[in-house]
Amino acid sequence: MSAGFQCKQFYIGHQHCAMKVGTDALLLGAWAALPTALQATPAMLDIGCGSGILSLMLAQRTGGQIPITAVELDTNAATQAAANVALSPWPDAIRVIKGDILTYSTAERYALIISNPPFFQHALPSQDATRQQARHTDSLPFAALLDKAASLLAPAGEFSLVLPAASQQAFTAAATARGWQCLRLCQVQTTAGKPVSRYLQSWSRSTIATFAEPASLLIQDGAGVYSAQYRDLLRDFYLKF
Repeated sequence: MSAGFQCKQFYIGHQHCAMKVGTDALLLGAWAALPTALQATPAMLDIGCGSGILSLMLAQRTGGQIPITAVELDTNAATQAAANVALSPWPDAIRVIKGDILTYSTAERYALIISNPPFFQHALPSQDATRQQARHTDSLPFAALLDKAASLLAPAGEFSLVLPAASQQAFTAAATARGWQCLRLCQVQTTAGKPVSRYLQSWSRSTIATFAEPASLLIQDGAGVYSAQYRDLLRDFYLKF
């Protein structure tokens, strides 16, 4: 298995992380809307940062000019994320904290909260405890994640995340029950003709938020060729693009 993943401007080591760099994180890191100049609190928060891939993608997109806090529960992953940040072009932009987001306390309020969260519910446990923690909602149930994000989000902020299609209905029900409004939703198909595999989404606590019609993103056509849409989204990160 690869020890890491090379992007155009930085390298992500992930050999000590339960979850390796994958399509979900790369899509989310490129898709999430950045804080605007009008927001008084431009800071960003990465919940469950793993190897640090999302934080580093955001740092690249903002030129390291907006501070990012990355919180990770697993000790090995937090250590690896800190090492990846230190070797990146933006070592001062990202602060990695080893800890549980549910007990994380700060007076800061974030304009963007981003997460590639655990998503398996009521599934058979993994024999690997760190993989179980990273993938199963036992360690971070949707309700707890939403409540914590609500307490840390700036008034005009957005909460962006990616979930597999099988988890989308449960998450949406939990979010709407807590007063969240969906700002953007993107249905992702891995291959043309296949069902939607995952959802990119952005949520707000604003009562004036308006829901946009779902967008669609195709990764590969039927012949296995990357779509122009996918290439455009990840052009600044993938070496092959």
